[in-house]
Amino acid sequence: MKIYVGNLPYEITEEELRQEFGTFGEVTSVNIITDKYSGRPRGFGFVEMPTVSEGQAAIAGLNGKALKDQTLNVNAARPPSESRGGGSYGNRRPGGPSRGKQRRY
Repeated sequence: MKIYVGNLPYEITEEELRQEFGTFGEVTSVNIITDKYSGRPRGFGFVEMPTVSEGQAAIAGLNGKALKDQTLNVNAARPPSESRGGGSYGNRRPGGPSRGKQRRY
């Protein structure tokens, strides 16, 4: 089960997060998301646990818990969807109309 962990303290390490979730069962992986330019943590991450029951126990036990003066937001991760973000302009050309719609003057 993949779990979203939000409002993480910036100074927390993956090992510390693994220990917090480890009290509820086996932790398969921990990934704290970092800014691709600065390398600093962005304040959220993902934890994977092998069974749904362990994951649900971790969510129930850690959601709302204070960790280094931050209140954690823990819930089941949503799968990425096509409607969220991306910033693509699709078929449009920069500075002009789309290819299928030519302006007529």
